[in-house]
Amino acid sequence: MPSLFRFLTVVGVIAGVIYGVVFALANFVNPNPREMTVTIPADKFLKR
Repeated sequence: MPSLFRFLTVVGVIAGVIYGVVFALANFVNPNPREMTVTIPADKFLKR
């Protein structure tokens, strides 16, 4: 049984670190908004 607790503790710590990294990326990294223009060919609008 102690090996199960050790395994669950290690998995919990790894999950906590991953959650912390995702939380930090979501809250502390600001994306740069910029304008984007995409040209769509006219044949994409024609029904076949």
